[in-house]
Amino acid sequence: MTVDAHHHVWDLSVRDQDWITGDELRPLRRNFTVADLEPEARAAGVDRTVLVQTVTVPDETPEFLALAAEHELIGAVVGWTDLTSLAVADELARLRELPGGGYLKGIRHQVQGEPDPEWLLRPEVRRGLAAVADAGLVYDLIVLPQQLPACAKAAADHPGLTFVLDHLGKPPIASGEREPWASAVRTLAALPNTVCKLSGMVTEADPSSWTVDGLRPYADTVLDAFGPDRLMFGSDWPVCTLAATYGEVLATARQLTDAADRSRILEGTATRVYDL
Repeated sequence: MTVDAHHHVWDLSVRDQDWITGDELRPLRRNFTVADLEPEARAAGVDRTVLVQTVTVPDETPEFLALAAEHELIGAVVGWTDLTSLAVADELARLRELPGGGYLKGIRHQVQGEPDPEWLLRPEVRRGLAAVADAGLVYDLIVLPQQLPACAKAAADHPGLTFVLDHLGKPPIASGEREPWASAVRTLAALPNTVCKLSGMVTEADPSSWTVDGLRPYADTVLDAFGPDRLMFGSDWPVCTLAATYGEVLATARQLTDAADRSRILEGTATRVYDL
């Protein structure tokens, strides 16, 4: 079995995706549905997926849970709720009682958009992270390299919560630079309650000229830091379509990993972490 641990869907007739701006992202300004994804995923040999939140809107998570209940392809949902709310524990419980609520396996917030590099360390956020841990969920990290030190501190402060680093922590692949990203990633990976997604690389590189060899130093860094038991494949569809097809992204992940590690990266880690 192959698991895609990271993809999105959206319907612009339901709500706007206000992050899709400018000419570079213009191809994403249309609807992307599970019906669009499924034939591509099945053709690539993907059996299960993890649907991940896109906007900080409370209604999106219940919609995603309902989609998971309707589509066999979706095995888990990483949703959004306001971590700073005093009622976060009650809200997590409410979400799990909704149709498809059993598919809720994680929570994510667009930390990359927070101007405070230590947003994760604020007292109200720490309280929310504790509620996520108490609910038996994981926490996905969508962050920029300069926010990685705060991620490590948060993970150290919450040893009972699994932190999943999306898109390798967005290294500057297009520029070819590796530091200070690589050192910060290794510090995070030293904590046993952290996991990383091998995802989002083709769009962090130059979408028009990326190569597998250009991605390899970054993939090797996280493979060495986290090991195959804490690394999982994610397509980041449909964002990846700015640079590659779904099949090309999966084929690239296969090229970047050794055969001995592949079953864990393409299936085992995501199955365990998201309780598929």
